[in-house]
Parts: sequence; structure tokens; C-alpha cells
Amino acid sequence: MSQPLLPIFNVRNTNKRFKSTFYNEKNLILILLGISVFTVIFIVYNLPSDIGRVVNNNNFKNVFIPEFKESNVQRHFENHQHPAPPINDDKGLDKQIESNKIANNEDKKILDDTNKDHIIDEPDLNSDIKMKRDKIKEMTLFGWKNYEKYAWGENELKPLSKVGHSAGIFGNKPTKLGATIVDGLDTMYLMGYMDEYKRGREWILNNLNLNVDSEFSVFEINIRFIGGLLSLYTLTNDKVFLDKAEEIAKLILPAFDTPTGIPMALINPITKHSKNYNWAPGSCSILAEFGTLSLEFQYLTDLTGNKIFSEKIDKINKVLASVDKENGVYYNYLNPSDPKWCMKDASIGALGDSYYEYLYKAWLYGDKKDDELLKTYLAAMKAVREKLLDYSPKEKMAFFGDLKSGYRLEKKMDHLACFSGGLLALTSKETDNMDAETKKVYLDLGANITNTCHESYIRTPTHIGPEAFHFERPDQEAYSLKQNEKYYILRPETFESYFYLWRLTKDNKYREWAWDAVQAIEKYCRTDAGYSGLKDVYEQNPVQDDVQQSFFFAETLKYLYLIFSDDDVLPLDKYVFNTEAHPFLIRSHQNKSKQ
Repeated sequence: MSQPLLPIFNVRNTNKRFKSTFYNEKNLILILLGISVFTVIFIVYNLPSDIGRVVNNNNFKNVFIPEFKESNVQRHFENHQHPAPPINDDKGLDKQIESNKIANNEDKKILDDTNKDHIIDEPDLNSDIKMKRDKIKEMTLFGWKNYEKYAWGENELKPLSKVGHSAGIFGNKPTKLGATIVDGLDTMYLMGYMDEYKRGREWILNNLNLNVDSEFSVFEINIRFIGGLLSLYTLTNDKVFLDKAEEIAKLILPAFDTPTGIPMALINPITKHSKNYNWAPGSCSILAEFGTLSLEFQYLTDLTGNKIFSEKIDKINKVLASVDKENGVYYNYLNPSDPKWCMKDASIGALGDSYYEYLYKAWLYGDKKDDELLKTYLAAMKAVREKLLDYSPKEKMAFFGDLKSGYRLEKKMDHLACFSGGLLALTSKETDNMDAETKKVYLDLGANITNTCHESYIRTPTHIGPEAFHFERPDQEAYSLKQNEKYYILRPETFESYFYLWRLTKDNKYREWAWDAVQAIEKYCRTDAGYSGLKDVYEQNPVQDDVQQSFFFAETLKYLYLIFSDDDVLPLDKYVFNTEAHPFLIRSHQNKSKQ
């Protein structure tokens, strides 16, 4: 008998009736074989029925697993003509990823040291939404990097010519004011581009100077420069920006030295001479310009304690309250020497638009406490609905036309008026003492106006909307009829309304519309060195106008980014946006942000 190999078990200590048992090799092999067969059968029998398939297990719902589909990639990026730069082969992928992580952590630390309420790159588990948000961020960085490369310190970039663009609305002489830096830097900060933010801050600190011999638009300086600087102070609590905002605001104060206190349109900071535009009838002041100062000037007073700014606004409001308003209508032109309307044209588009916006937003900014301000706004909007609102003859699309001579409605809507859909929707949600029926009227009208503006986009071959569109012809509703109305200069107003209606209704169509616009801008407006407007959106291959507007960063890209971000990014109960999309803290939240 051969020597036994192994003791299989020993139960001497558990049951004394058994002794140690040993088997020879043959028996052992048979037993092991039987055990193996039994084990295989057991495993196969108990395998899960869904093996080999992707299981939709709710236990993993909080795990982010990006889903890539070939069709999605083609749909989202087929028009992307200028891809991101390649990986640095010298570093290698792993090292590059690690260096990016280190840089991101450093940037995050800087962000954490500032106001925490607004810097939230949403941890969105929806890979499609995150992809879209990241694409908008890439577009923003691409445009900004090219501005830095070819036009740093200039007002804007000419992306085809690859040179600066410093003339136009920023003075009657070419003056390097860094408009894109001041206007767009809060967007760069919001998106977490800290290197770009720090370089922009350095330029503002050392180079921003408007005390030069040139004629500047009081309106544009206010909404872009003062507004941009106040927004940067809001987001960072960095007093450099507040000091610069106050400095610039003081430079434009001589424009208010009129018999009524209604400011002139243009100011020369050196000579202190001010005047209105030569093309304005009777050299009158424009409602949308002198009526779009209240947010910035009141905010300046609240932050600095200098009451001279709020006093200027109070005087304007008193004049507007005293002037005759036929049927409650505010006309576009007012005489700054004698408080009378210069002609009976009215609009919620060009020349009138942001006055109505600021009436309501000034009330929101003041914690909804000024009942007289709200009353004035609601009366003004009632007149707008009665005198400027109309519906297209065929499709019954709602639109705001331009009132001419006090009685004739021109059946044309400006792209600028497309902001009104968002304003109406905001009114329906934020006016607490408004009855439910009236709220519904405002919300429905806001949605209908926004739908009309969307139609003006999708009825062009580029899916980009024109500067103005008409409703006279049933076969061409929401369509431009004149060549000088067919251009697009990277305007934001339609996307502004998408933003408010998305925030307030959560109807996914507004995100879909916004993404369609992103793809259209990427296809037709992107160049080798930034983004350009278009001369005719109705052409299959439109000619670009060679200007990358400063408000493309301040407004257009910011609103598109916010549409695909969480509501906690610049929440509407804490912030109010000026007409250039610069966020200001509502008064009751200002002290809280500094604690």
C-alpha cells in the first residue's frame, strides 16, 4: 500500500466517534474531479442572466460614466473647423494630465478665496450637458486667446485682419481702452480661466485710463466699463475694480450738467464738453441711454457711500415722472433743456429697450421695496403691450413693433427687442403681489415673443438671426426685407431670453434652441483667429464682417454658458444683471457677501 498523501479532515476534537481518514491517490483523484465538476455546474447555474449586457443599475446612478456615441460626436462637432491644439508630445499624455490637475487645483484655491456664491462649474452628471458647457468654454477661451495675441489693450479684435479695432462707439478718435478686457473679464472669471483673469486684472490696474481727449458715449462707458468693473468687484471683492469704476463714473458726470439733469450722449473727459448726437432729432437725448444708468449709479452709491451718483438718477426719474405721457407711452427722444418729447416715436427695441429693463431691475435690485418704481414699470409695460404689441397675420406670432408719430405701428421687430421675452418672464416670476392671471399673461407673452425671435433664427439658412425682421408679408413672416437689416454682429438678446425662460420654466426646448445657436455660431462665425459677425445671415456662405465685439464675451457667451449651468451659478434671487449681462448683488445680499 502506498503512503497516504493528505488527511482530508480530522474530527477528533468535534466528534469522538470518527477517526482521521486517509485515502489513496486513486480515490483522491476521483473525489477532486467530482468536486470540480460540481463547482462548475454550480457557477454556471448561478450566473446572472444579464451578463454581457450593460445593466441599468440604480445603485450606480451617482457614478459619472460618460457616454460617447459616434452619431452624437458628429452632430455636435461636425461644424468645428478649428479643433483644440494637439497634446504636447514632449510632456506625454500622463504628464500633461497631471500638470493640468495641478493648475486646476491652484486655480480652485484662488476661486475658493473669493466670493463663493457664483463660481460653480456645475458637477452635472449629464455628460451631454457638460459637453455643451465645456464647448462654450472652449469657444470663449479661443476668442479671448486670439484677442490677447493680436489686439491686447485695443477695444476689440478684427479676427480676419488679425489687428485691433479701436474706433467706432468707443470715441471719435482711435483710443485703446481695452474694452474687451473690461467688458469680458467677468466671464473669464466666471468660467474659471484664472491665468487670463490675472492678466486682465493687471492690465486694468496699470493701463486702464479714460481721461483722454476723445468723445465717449456716456451710455456705452456706463454699461460696459462701469458695469464691467462693478461686476468684477462683485465677483472678487477686489477693490481695484471698485476704485476704477468710481474714477470713470466721475469722468462722465459733466454730461449731466443740463437744465433738466438729463445727460447728453457724448462727453470729452479732458475738455468736459458734452453734446448729443448730430443725427438725433432736435439734438435730443435718447431714452434708452439716459434711462439706462440707474443700476450702475445706485450700486456705486451703495458701495462707495458717494451719493452724487444716486442723486443723478433721482433727478432723471423726477423729470420722467413729470413729463406728459400720452396713453402712458414713453417716447424715444427727450429734450435735455426743456423736458418735452422731441417726437412721438416709441420702441422696446433700439432707442427705448433698456429703459424698461432698468425700471424693473432697479426695483429688483432694491429688494422690491420701491412701490412707486414697480408701479411706474407696470404702467409703462401696459402701454407697451397696448401700443407696440401685434401679431403676424398668418402664423399669429407675437412681436413688438416700432410706434411712429404716435399712431402708426411699423410691423418690424429689432433683434435688440428680443431681450423683452426674458424680461416679461422675469416679471411674471418675481412680482410677488401680482395676481395669478396677470402672471400668466406676462409669462405666456414672454414665451411667445421668445418663440418669435427663435423663428427669426431658424428661418435663415445659417440658423442665425438678422438685425431686424418684418411681418408685413404673410409668406415672409419673421424675415428681413431690407439688405441693411440682414447682418448679425454676435448679438446676445435672443439667448438672454432663452436663459431667463430656461431658469424660470425648465422647458428643455430653450436648451435645445441655445445649442442650435452655438453650433451655428461655431460654423459660420468662427475664424482662424476668433469670431466674427456676418454681413448677411440669409446667404449660404455668408461674408464675415471682421469684428469680434466686446459684448460677445460679456453677454453672448455668458448667457449661453449659463443656460447649460446649474441655477446656483449666479442665482436670480441674489443677482441682477445689467443690460450688458454684468451681475450685481441685490442690495440685501451685499453685506452678506463680505462676511
